[in-house]
Amino acid sequence: MQVILLERVAKLGQMGDVVNVKQGYARNFLLPQGKALRASDANIKAFESQKAQLEARNAETKAEAQAVAEKLDGQTFVVIRSASDSGALYGSVTTRDVADAATAAGFTVDRKQVVLRAPIKELGLHEVSIVLHPEVEATITLNVARSAEEAELQAQGKSIQDLAAEADAEAEFEIAELFDDIGGASSDEDGKDRN
Repeated sequence: MQVILLERVAKLGQMGDVVNVKQGYARNFLLPQGKALRASDANIKAFESQKAQLEARNAETKAEAQAVAEKLDGQTFVVIRSASDSGALYGSVTTRDVADAATAAGFTVDRKQVVLRAPIKELGLHEVSIVLHPEVEATITLNVARSAEEAELQAQGKSIQDLAAEADAEAEFEIAELFDDIGGASSDEDGKDRN
């Protein structure tokens, strides 16, 4: 099916392009979302007469999106989740969670604007793209942690595995000291028994 694009669509084309797409994609996404029109002679003429208005509206929304992107780009948001000791999440962080974290910080982000390159299923720092406009994208950092204290440590560059290794080493040191103290006490007692 041939459609004429009313705005830039990723991996498809620019505004005004006449492209061939599958019927389901056009019928279920492009046409209902107002991103395209069927490429009939009447629609092409209507597009040509409205092209200036569409370009002006696109430029306006792009400028608004760039203003938001400047504030949003590079921001870090904390998401608290329960996880195992190894750092694996019980579930995953979704686009809705990212949008809610950004909205709680005062930004207007819809979950449809969030692009996860891969599912977030581990604690740590994750880069997430926010597509504010077909031509404007911002990158944020998502700090997924079990607590606010853990999030602060992660922000300083320590991973959950590093923290666990430090805790294990500290526990082993304390146990070794305890056994040294017990061993020293028993040798003292052995010395007293001999006298």
